[in-house]
Amino acid sequence: MLAGTIPELHITENVPLRQLTRFAIGGPARLLMDASTEQALVSAFERIREAQSPWALTGGGTNLLAADAGFPGVVLRYTAKKIQIAGTTVTVEAGAILQDVVDKTIEQGLRGLETMTGIPGWIGGAVYGNAGAYGHSIQERVESVRFFDGETFREFDNPACEFQYRESIFKKHKDWIVTSTTLRLDPADPAELRATAEGILKIRNEKYPPTMQCAGSIFKNLILAELPPSVRERVPQNVIREGKVPSAYFLEQVGAKGLTNGAIRVADYHANLIYNESGGTASQVVQVIEQLKDKVRQVYGLQLEEEVQYLGGPLGRP
Repeated sequence: MLAGTIPELHITENVPLRQLTRFAIGGPARLLMDASTEQALVSAFERIREAQSPWALTGGGTNLLAADAGFPGVVLRYTAKKIQIAGTTVTVEAGAILQDVVDKTIEQGLRGLETMTGIPGWIGGAVYGNAGAYGHSIQERVESVRFFDGETFREFDNPACEFQYRESIFKKHKDWIVTSTTLRLDPADPAELRATAEGILKIRNEKYPPTMQCAGSIFKNLILAELPPSVRERVPQNVIREGKVPSAYFLEQVGAKGLTNGAIRVADYHANLIYNESGGTASQVVQVIEQLKDKVRQVYGLQLEEEVQYLGGPLGRP
């Protein structure tokens, strides 16, 4: 049985997924299980297996598109959020809000996460998707990651995590659950770090207002060296950033800005930003995504890849 009381395991029935995602889209999850300790996580898995229920893992829901039909099984979250700092070593549980980690490390005079200020979500999701901004990614600071593979708890060092641009081994094994990560930072002047973070936050909030119902950038940027020569020679030098070409460049060239489908809209000022004006649906978002991918494919022969993750229903996504 899935019902019943387990310490540190909070179970809620028929939770609208729109309440758990920044897109504010998604039908009900049959059950939401929030495990706040490793033992509670093991207990959650035992119940899921006993009930033979489908399940899916989420984090803070900031980079997630949930189906209009919802999810027929268990949506599982690991919500432990302790942050421990010892010298330049920072150990963080997966449910900690990334911004809280950024703020605390800046306060302690530790350099390494300040460029991630304003990125929404939890630290577990940041490790899962190798989050980053302004030429830096969290992989640069990860020393190790602890996770549950469904049977036992394991720990990987940085190389074993197979980090790449917006990728990690955890994206390839979606049934592995990150429970904590240990980061190695550098000593620095807190005032300098705070000034850097404040400058970045101002720019980010102008591009992605905190109240905007969106998942940030929809598509990954493209690595210049991996583009066909015929495409590379068409890209202006001033567009290239840290060896990458923003997807927004290609999207802008094909007229993506301002495209709409019901309440779903591509921003007038940023071609890689899709947002929900109010009352939009997941199917509308997917239609816009596919339309944009098709436009870029036709003009450039490129296949854009989403950063956004999908949950449940007839979305046609893993």
